[in-house]
Amino acid sequence: MRTDTPSADTGQPCAAVRRGRPRSEAAEQAIFSAVEEMMAAGTTLSELTIEGIATAAGVGKATIYRRWPNKEALLVDVVGRLEVPVPESSGGSARDDLIEMIDYVRRRGLAKRTRWVLKAALGQMQTLPELYAAYQERVIKPRREAGLHLIRQAVAEGLIRDDLDLDLLGDLLMGPILYRSILWDDSDLEDPDLARKMVDALLDGLAPR
Repeated sequence: MRTDTPSADTGQPCAAVRRGRPRSEAAEQAIFSAVEEMMAAGTTLSELTIEGIATAAGVGKATIYRRWPNKEALLVDVVGRLEVPVPESSGGSARDDLIEMIDYVRRRGLAKRTRWVLKAALGQMQTLPELYAAYQERVIKPRREAGLHLIRQAVAEGLIRDDLDLDLLGDLLMGPILYRSILWDDSDLEDPDLARKMVDALLDGLAPR
């Protein structure tokens, strides 16, 4: 178990969550809620401290360190919890799963617009290199790999030509919805059929001759 020292709050790698003694659901909920409420009150990610979070949550610092090795690991979980849940594969066609993946990004964009705490967290994250790197490794990278898996499936099913680089195909697939959900604040993300339109337009253009 990590000792309760001030230096544990900074300067250590953002490792995965510890899996020791059984977790207290109530304590975790209090910690998550404390971080969200502090951010809603204007506290930035860089201003958050383990000591401040523990005080706001009504728990000891040791309670936090038993669950997360440092502040960065905790904040990655907090931000991930604020986001729209990643859809599970339907087990159907690659086309259907690609539509689900794109629609996830669409709904995530809507959540970011309506939940300004999430928007603030994602916006500030790039100014904190260790936290940003941990978020990329534990959240973004697995989702990108899931998308590439679906593209391989689409190629295997004959929906997409097999002479193109997979990373390029991933960019072609995800680029338009990322542009609309991240860079173009006024884009129409309300259309529930947007993901299907995007995927079918891409598949039509990339289908084998």
